[in-house]
Amino acid sequence: MIHHIKGNIVFKSPTYVVVETGGIGYQINISLNTYAQIEKLESVKLLTYFHVKEDSQTLFGFSDNAERTLFVQLLSVSGVGPNTTRVLLSSMTVDEARAAIVGENVAAFKKVKGIGPKTAKQIILDLKDKILKESGEINTSFSTQNNTLREEALQALVALGFSKIHIQKVLNKILKAEPQISSVETLIKTALKNLN
Repeated sequence: MIHHIKGNIVFKSPTYVVVETGGIGYQINISLNTYAQIEKLESVKLLTYFHVKEDSQTLFGFSDNAERTLFVQLLSVSGVGPNTTRVLLSSMTVDEARAAIVGENVAAFKKVKGIGPKTAKQIILDLKDKILKESGEINTSFSTQNNTLREEALQALVALGFSKIHIQKVLNKILKAEPQISSVETLIKTALKNLN
């Protein structure tokens, strides 16, 4: 298992880079999100995932662990391969993809080439609980309305500079205790009291 590669970038494109270290040049496939992070750099440290098939061995690189984690999780979904996963991570950020999975937003995946409604539903089915668990989520039985409220409140509070994981825990606690909350404003105000 190659955990990461650190070295000089000798070639760079939006789809892959060549990183030279110890006299060896590694071709590493990347997403547009990672490209945006390393576009102006001359040397880089990329976290990697080594994908082996019968007829090929491919190295994928990521600017941060959140992207690599989601990449590996997406690969675990039946019918989703590394190229589709890379297209997905080029079409949306890690946070957007996670929000779409948690919010069961099948429509959000429509803009991703190679992912139809059936695959989108499979991604949501397979990964929602995993993502909720790792984000510190407590209750997975929120209504669709609560999911929408929660997502809007989460985005607003992240924009205000609060820690995303901390906000998620607070919002879950509030919605569990007060499931009757029906406005984003009320949810944000209640969350702000708990966050301060």
